Amino acid sequence: TGVIQAGGRSERMGGLPKALVEVGGKRIIERVAEVLRQVTDDLLLVTNTPELYAWMGLSMVSDVFPDCGSLGGIYSGLEAATGEAAFTVACDMPFLSAAVARLVTSRAHEADVVVPRTGPHYETLHACYARTCLGPIERRLRAGQLKITGFWEDVRVLAIPEEEIARLADPAVVFSNVNTPEELARARALAAAEARR
Repeated sequence: TGVIQAGGRSERMGGLPKALVEVGGKRIIERVAEVLRQVTDDLLLVTNTPELYAWMGLSMVSDVFPDCGSLGGIYSGLEAATGEAAFTVACDMPFLSAAVARLVTSRAHEADVVVPRTGPHYETLHACYARTCLGPIERRLRAGQLKITGFWEDVRVLAIPEEEIARLADPAVVFSNVNTPEELARARALAAAEARR
């Protein structure tokens, strides 16, 4: 199941839902959904403002544990997913790559969490989570421990190294997201350059 996380408040964008901002002539969330449709069996949106996304015609769920950040969103999407694993991505990543998404999802059977790594950072909102993660995540949420990697000590984690990603696409572009007006301007410039190519 492809899960798009759109539960945030977009505070750094002045309250404007970043998923609905246009980059390259399409809303960012449309760009995200197009890639996920190529690599997952079905699609699900985690949002606390379903009225904003009704036009997409997607299945939607709200946060099971309100105000628990990205970890709460991961849990909510995974709990509602029909598949054995949820490929979970942020709603504000305009340059997702189908090839990179396929690399991650194709290895879902190898661990409970399959996550790309760039330098010291894990791309936790471009990762596969198996249903076996539900219990460990729920325990952390109930304890108020919201760090995404906090539950990893209880599950099997497979990190995909940056070199493997880089063979398919530029990690700095694929994993970039739009949180601020400056990042939006950069994304639009990049999309325009891509269109010219």
